[in-house]
Amino acid sequence: MLCAERVQRILMAIMLGLVLGLAGSGMMKAAFILQVFIMVMLLVWAFTNFCPSTWVLERLIGKCDFDKDGSENG
Repeated sequence: MLCAERVQRILMAIMLGLVLGLAGSGMMKAAFILQVFIMVMLLVWAFTNFCPSTWVLERLIGKCDFDKDGSENG
């Protein structure tokens, strides 16, 4: 089942793929801006342990509930 953390990682992968597509099609300015945005969001998450996109997604679809084995409950 999809939950906030998984959806956030899926969206991150899609955004990185979009950056590659934009760069490959010659839209370097748009690719650069999107890449900088992704980098800033990852740095915010790394230094504050707060990810704005995960925070929003948790309120929309719920937080993942992992047990200590790494599998998801519920």
